[in-house]
Amino acid sequence: MPLFNKILIANRGEIALRIQRACRELGIPTVAVHSTADATAMHVRLADESVCIGPPPARESYLNIPAILSAAAITGADAIHPGYGFLSENARFAEMVEAHGFVFIGPSPEHIRMMGDKVAAKKAMAALGVPLVPGSDGAVESLEEARRIASDIGYPVLFKAAAGGGGRGMKVARSPDQLEEAWRLARAEAQAAFGDGTVYLEKYLDRPRHIEMQILADSHGQVIHLGERDCSIQRRHQKIIEEAGSPAITPDERDALGARVTAALARLGYRNAGTLEFLYQDGTFAFIEMNTRLQVEHPVTEAITGIDLVREQIRIAAGERLGYGQSDVTFRGHAIECRINAEDPETFAPTPGKVTLYHPPGGPGVRIDSALYSGYQVPPYYDSLVAKLIVHAPSRADAIARLERALDELVIDGIKTLTPLHRRIIGTEAFRRGDYTIHWLEDFVQKGGGG
Repeated sequence: MPLFNKILIANRGEIALRIQRACRELGIPTVAVHSTADATAMHVRLADESVCIGPPPARESYLNIPAILSAAAITGADAIHPGYGFLSENARFAEMVEAHGFVFIGPSPEHIRMMGDKVAAKKAMAALGVPLVPGSDGAVESLEEARRIASDIGYPVLFKAAAGGGGRGMKVARSPDQLEEAWRLARAEAQAAFGDGTVYLEKYLDRPRHIEMQILADSHGQVIHLGERDCSIQRRHQKIIEEAGSPAITPDERDALGARVTAALARLGYRNAGTLEFLYQDGTFAFIEMNTRLQVEHPVTEAITGIDLVREQIRIAAGERLGYGQSDVTFRGHAIECRINAEDPETFAPTPGKVTLYHPPGGPGVRIDSALYSGYQVPPYYDSLVAKLIVHAPSRADAIARLERALDELVIDGIKTLTPLHRRIIGTEAFRRGDYTIHWLEDFVQKGGGG
C-alpha cells in the first residue's frame, strides 16, 4: 500500500517536478495546481491530475489558500506538499491544511510559526544551547536601545527584519553616526516587505561563511543530521552556488555542530526536514535562522549522502520511522550546485521569454533539476530560477572539473541566464581554493568579474 492515496503539490516549476518524481517512485499519484500562466508547464504535463487555481499573479493562484484546499478536496488528495517558497513556511496554511483533514508534509504549524519569527527563533535556539551571533535579546524597540546594544557589542552592527529574510530589512551601521539611518531604513523596508517593521540587532561579521546544517526528524523522537552545506557564494543575500560539504569545515567541526543541532531539535520535538543556518568565522558558529522546509540546495546533500530528502519527508509525514541512525549516514565525495536563473549575467535583471533551445548536460555525476523544455515561455510573474545544475565527484577538484564540463554542455537559448557568471566564478583561484566569504561575490561583481 502507498503511504498516501494522492498528494497535491502546492508549488510550480522544478520543485513541483522534483516532488512528482519522488511520489511516482513511491507509487503515489499526484495533483498539480497551476496558474493560467503555467497551463503548459512541465509539472502540469507530467502530473496525474491538474487543477487551475487562478490567474498569473501569485497572490491569486499559488498563494490562494482556499483555491489550493478546494483543489485538494475535489481531486481526493489526502496530503499536501508545499515545496519551498510560496506557502511552505506559512503556519496559517499548515494549520488550515490539517484543519481540513489533509496531511501537511512538513513541520508542525507551531514550529513553522516559531522559526518564522527570527527573534523567537533566536530565543528558542539560545535556550536549547545553540550559539548565537552577539546582539539584542529580542526586538529593538527604540533608537536609544539600539545605541546601547551597539555600544556594548561594538561596531559594525546589522539590523535585521524579525518577520522575514532574503536580505530585505537588513541594514549595516559601521559607526555610531550611521546607526539612526540604518535603523530607520531597516524598519521601513521590513514593514514594506513583510507588513511588520520589527527589527533586531546583531554584530556584523566582516568575513563570515554561510554554513547550514540539514536535519531530518521523525515523529518518534529520532533526529539526525545530513552534514553541512556551504552557501557563501551569494549576491544580495541570495545564494548562487552551494557546496556539500564546506571546504572550510573539518569533519570534527561538522560532527560537533551536528550533535548540538540534533540534540536541540530533539528537545524541541521538531519533525520532518529542516535546515539551521549559521555564520562561521574564526572557528566559531553562530545561529542566524532556521528554514522549516525543503531547501533549494537540497540536491547537494542528497548527492553526498545518497538519501532522498523528498522521499523522507513523505515517509515522515505518513508517520513512519526514519529506519536508520546517525551512524548509518556516510558522506561520500563532494557536490556543487549552480542556480541557473533567468537573469542577465551583467545587470542581474530578470529575463523572461521563450526558450528556443534547451539541451541539458549529462554524463557521470551530473544532475539537472529543471522544468524547462524547448519552446517553453518563462513567465515574468515568479522567481527567476529555471534550473539547478548539480555535480558530484570523489573530490572537490574533480567536482569543479565536472562542473566546468557540464556548464559547457548546457544550452539555454532565447533568454539570458547566469551561466556565464558561473563559468567565471568557478574559474577564479579564490573559488578553486575554497577561499571565499559571503561578501566575496559582491566584491567580484563590483570589480568587473560579473561582467
